[in-house]
Amino acid sequence: MQRRDTRISRGRFLKAMGAAGVAGSTLSVLSACQMNTSSTGGGSSGGGPEEKKLNFYNWSDYVAASTIPSFTEKTGIEVTQDFFSSNEDLLAKLQAGGSGYDVIVPSDYMVAIMIKSKVIQKLDKSKIPNAKNVSADYRGLSFDPKNQYSLPYQWGTTGILYNRKEIGQLDATWDAMWDPRFEGEVSMLNDTRETLGAALYKLGYSVNATDPEQLAEANAELQKQKPLLRGYFDSTEARPLVQNGDLLLGHVFSGDAFVALSENEDLDYLVPQPAATRWTDTMCIPATAPHPDNAHKFINHILDANVGAKLSNYTYYNSPNGAALPMIDGALKDLPGYTLPREVFERLEVIEDTGETTREYERIFTEVKSS
Repeated sequence: MQRRDTRISRGRFLKAMGAAGVAGSTLSVLSACQMNTSSTGGGSSGGGPEEKKLNFYNWSDYVAASTIPSFTEKTGIEVTQDFFSSNEDLLAKLQAGGSGYDVIVPSDYMVAIMIKSKVIQKLDKSKIPNAKNVSADYRGLSFDPKNQYSLPYQWGTTGILYNRKEIGQLDATWDAMWDPRFEGEVSMLNDTRETLGAALYKLGYSVNATDPEQLAEANAELQKQKPLLRGYFDSTEARPLVQNGDLLLGHVFSGDAFVALSENEDLDYLVPQPAATRWTDTMCIPATAPHPDNAHKFINHILDANVGAKLSNYTYYNSPNGAALPMIDGALKDLPGYTLPREVFERLEVIEDTGETTREYERIFTEVKSS
């Protein structure tokens, strides 16, 4: 998930908090500072204790207001947070060397690429006792089968947010995104793997297809669809357009859908058949992290049950933290598509690194968008 920029409207969060003074003090802690990105500055190179600092590189607006302050209160470690806009930007930063970051939040398929690129280090599980809280469904996934390099942060699905009041209840398929009745009122994600994935799913293929004929069919499906689209948008761009009625259907990530559903009862969200994507954002430590011990402490903090619950209650994404689940807000759990039946969960696919075929995915998507 190479794209999620803003998770929830700040205004609605402040309203829910009910105290602008409290929010103001916590938001100041979360404000981004431009870091010195040289590789120097760690306290552990001489064998002594690390300085009380941690540099966190994350998607924007992807921690609860209490997440970082509670860590600093508990450990005395000051956190500087910077933001990236895509997995590819994150990878480029690490490959350039000397990023200065201690904890990063790459998505599933990117972890596999980072392992091959040797830009992240193995985790010391003895320093992360809360790893025991990770539910079985989020352990041992294909991108890191033994969880040697990553532990999960949040997870979600990719599906369709739509205006049920205007167009009625949709069948749980991808067909509506290709329906001529909705010409000009549909958006797809500006995301190579997710949008080609939707076409592949519609055709009955895997999101990780490498067969040239299957990819050619997906290309043809997207070429057929393009005249119906308002455009290719980020999930955070599509959400308000569907929410205010400017679009009837948007291809979105689940957290954005759940925010919209919580604010507009005319909307619905579906996870289409025959398959759709489930993604997992993870926590990793760069190979050049200046504060690796502090990084392990931070990952352990995120996997605390209470911290994990507050995180998902803020982002509106799902928690991979089994111990946190009883504390997830009941109203959030009740939103359509948040709590998935087992049969739905098991038909979801995880996007994987397709190796050299990745270039063909990129070529096709560029061709479709420029046609």
